[in-house]
Amino acid sequence: MPFKKLHPTIQEKLENLEITSPTEIQKKGIPVIKSGANVYCTAPKDGGKTTALILTTLQKLKFEPVGTAPRTIVLVENKEKALEMYDAFVKYTRYTDLRVYVGYEQLHIDTQRSEIFEGVDVLISTPITLNKLFLLNGVNTSQLKMLSIDDAEFLKQKKSYTALMSISQSIEKCQFVLYSEKIDPTLKKFESYFMQYAKKVSI
Repeated sequence: MPFKKLHPTIQEKLENLEITSPTEIQKKGIPVIKSGANVYCTAPKDGGKTTALILTTLQKLKFEPVGTAPRTIVLVENKEKALEMYDAFVKYTRYTDLRVYVGYEQLHIDTQRSEIFEGVDVLISTPITLNKLFLLNGVNTSQLKMLSIDDAEFLKQKKSYTALMSISQSIEKCQFVLYSEKIDPTLKKFESYFMQYAKKVSI
């Protein structure tokens, strides 16, 4: 059972949330993501992809705040999705020392930059906002271990796609995990760039 092999604090949080058994995508996907490979995770809507993203992110960080530079980044489509993702993370990180920060287009970029500099472990953002931060040297990627993208179908939008391609070129080394309902041609194209040798987990 994937949950049994996760960090004790995660198991405790799952118990508090009364989540007792993994969904199919969590059962198949979590062990592959934990291996450190780049992964395409595909499953139907409400299949448990977002929870898999949160659990594997927290597993990677082991609930320990380290330094000031983000060690994991989570990309989403827009402000609404960013705030939803933040709320979902807080269910697991409340009463811990992990620092989760959320940014989006409507929040002033200088505000985001100064707040991120104070220290974050998980950075939730949109590709467009994150790319702006990169261009302003507002995010240090030297400690980055993992970049996950939730409901990645939105990358069909040209601005988001272009921003992600720019971001990927600024990152020297990290694990990329894309979550979607299916691998469409846009997402498949990433295999030629930052998703090389990616494993595919599908339900």
